Amino acid sequence: MTEPATSPPMSGTRPEPVISMRSGTATLGARPVLRGVDLTVHRGEVVALLGANGSGKSTAVRSVIGQVPLTGGTVELFGTPLRRFRRWARVGYVPQRTTASGGVPATVHEVVSSGRLSRTRLRPPGKADRAAVDRAIALVGLGDRARDSVDALSGGQHQRVLIARALAAEPELLIMDEPMAGVDLASQEILATTLREQVAAGTTVLLVLHELGPLEPLIDRAVVLRDGCVTHDGPPPEAVGQHALPGHDHVHPHAASEPVRTGLLT
Repeated sequence: MTEPATSPPMSGTRPEPVISMRSGTATLGARPVLRGVDLTVHRGEVVALLGANGSGKSTAVRSVIGQVPLTGGTVELFGTPLRRFRRWARVGYVPQRTTASGGVPATVHEVVSSGRLSRTRLRPPGKADRAAVDRAIALVGLGDRARDSVDALSGGQHQRVLIARALAAEPELLIMDEPMAGVDLASQEILATTLREQVAAGTTVLLVLHELGPLEPLIDRAVVLRDGCVTHDGPPPEAVGQHALPGHDHVHPHAASEPVRTGLLT
């Protein structure tokens, strides 16, 4: 049995969730990382998954796409159990910042084109595929660098290439794991503009973030994790103290005993 090609029917006043995790548990080694997480993202929503280092944010999103298997609970994508989900072209995933080329010499255009493979599969790319790649590169402001080697790019530009790779498939759901981490301010603004355009076009977004930063105006709802448990699910919390200062880059770890501050962020 495969998932339906069209949007699922309305249930009550809201459509079937694009992402639905129920009572999700997961371990890394022998250490419990998720402890009964409920996570729902509806069509058209922009949801931020927040929390301190080690709270389980990245594990949660990796469990959503099957990279980390759940030890308990369930996940559904577009109303289909994860184990039966096959239409991965509907999902764009941007991992935590890494080298875009993976150590293999490649141009920006080549890396972004690889994001189209979920749609082209074994057939040669056509006009629509090439247009989608060019459009994704332009969206992240790298149109003038398309033929350059990714090894010549800055860290912020690498991140923009990874986002363009995800956008090339024209996904309905975009999942991004800390897209702003270690990225310069200019790239942050470009990424915020890019995401704003995707949201305006109806893309559903799940973001892992330490700080809301320039993405704050786009966030509909925040889910805060602490020690693998959901401690808040609702309006984005307000930053307080040093975390509210312009340019604050949240990279420092937090002790387990440290109180949750920054409006539940850390």
